[in-house]
Amino acid sequence: MTEERILVLGVGNVLQRDEGIGPRIVEEIERHYQLPLHVQVVDAGTMGLGMLYLLRDVDYLLVADAVRGTGHAPGTVLRISPEAFAPNQVIHSLHDMRLVDVLQAAQLIGIEPQTECIGVELEDISAGEFSIGLTETLERSVPRAVAAVLMLLEERGVVAQESEPGDDLARVFRDQVRVAWDEMRERRERTGSSADHDF
Repeated sequence: MTEERILVLGVGNVLQRDEGIGPRIVEEIERHYQLPLHVQVVDAGTMGLGMLYLLRDVDYLLVADAVRGTGHAPGTVLRISPEAFAPNQVIHSLHDMRLVDVLQAAQLIGIEPQTECIGVELEDISAGEFSIGLTETLERSVPRAVAAVLMLLEERGVVAQESEPGDDLARVFRDQVRVAWDEMRERRERTGSSADHDF
């Protein structure tokens, strides 16, 4: 049986504070975990038709990005469908597109990956100015967001292996991810999994 091809995309603009949460999530996954060869993790930058080539031959697409206007507190990590993601997606520039628009364009050329999103409610994007680095609120949410991605991959049969132990900071980060991941597993066992709830 052929393994499904999985793509994890971190989307966002690292020059606009919390808008950089998507790229940060995939950066931490690449730094701390080893994934099977059929799973690709990519910092896609901002959303646009230029990413269509990344979707070719992909069976399952998992997008990590900032959201706003969900009604949840800043730093809340959400699992949402592309359709529910659309009204809360942050548009990064005049050249940017909504995820659903990119997926519709992909569908026109025969590319139709199953898609889910991990969204993190942002606190500050410093619109109109360049400001690198997450707010403290979103910085604290990074381990939980990473755990959310790893849990969705686990649901698809993907086992993430921790990389070499590294320094004390790396061990602390992985411990935080492990605690959040265990909490999510317990919640899944209690309530089941849905396409629109917060982790």
